[in-house]
Amino acid sequence: MAKLGKRARAAREAAAGKENLTVEEAVALVKGNATAKFDETIEIAMNLGVDPRHADQMVRGTVNLPNGTGKTVRVAVFARGEKADEAQAAGADIVGAEDLMEQIQNGQINFDRCIATPDMMPIVGRLGKILGPRNLMPNPKVGTVTMDVKEAVEAAKGGQVQFKAEKAGVIHAGIGKASFDEAKLVENVRAFVEAVSRAKPAGAKGSYMKQVALASTMGPGVTVDVASATGNA
Repeated sequence: MAKLGKRARAAREAAAGKENLTVEEAVALVKGNATAKFDETIEIAMNLGVDPRHADQMVRGTVNLPNGTGKTVRVAVFARGEKADEAQAAGADIVGAEDLMEQIQNGQINFDRCIATPDMMPIVGRLGKILGPRNLMPNPKVGTVTMDVKEAVEAAKGGQVQFKAEKAGVIHAGIGKASFDEAKLVENVRAFVEAVSRAKPAGAKGSYMKQVALASTMGPGVTVDVASATGNA
C-alpha cells in the first residue's frame, strides 16, 4: 500500500470521525483540505434508492449551477447550414456533420459535451457505442438534441451540469472549484441536490436520497446530512 504524504495524512486526520455534517460545515472542511498545487474540483456523490436498470427508476437531468463549475467546457455540435452557423456564433468549439462523425470514429474526442439538431441523429446514432460509454451521447431528455443550439451551447458553456445515475444508483458530479468562496459552493451544492430531488422517478421506492458526500479531487470525502443538503434541516 502506498505511503500517504504529509498533506494527505493531515487531510484524513482533519476529516476523521466527521460525518453527517451540515452543507456549510462539509464545504468548509473539504475546501480547507484542498491543498494540492492545482485548483481542485469539489465533487458531490449521491447514493440514491433506485435501480437504474429499470426504466421507471432511471434518474437523469441537468442543472444550471448558480455559480458555474469553474471548468472550461469544450462543446461539439452536429448541425448543418444555419444551425451550424448559429452554433459557431454561440461559441461551440467543434461544429460538423459527417466530418465530425469521422473524427470521432478515428478517436478524436476532444470535447466535453455533444449537442445535435434532430435531423443529425441518424449520423450521431452510428456513434452510440463510442459516445454512450463516455456519457456524451446527445439526448432530448437533457436538452442536447434540440433545434435551439444557441441556448444549448450557451448553457453548456455557462456551467450547466448533466447527471445520470450509474448502475449502483450513484450520481457523481463536479460542483465547483476549491478556489470558489464557501458561500458559492454551498449554493451550488444545494442547487444540484434540489435538481436531483426534482428528478425523482415514479418507480423509486422507500428512501430516495440515502447519502450525500463531498470531496475534493485529492482529498478525503465527508458525508453531508441529507436534510441540510435538501434545505429541510
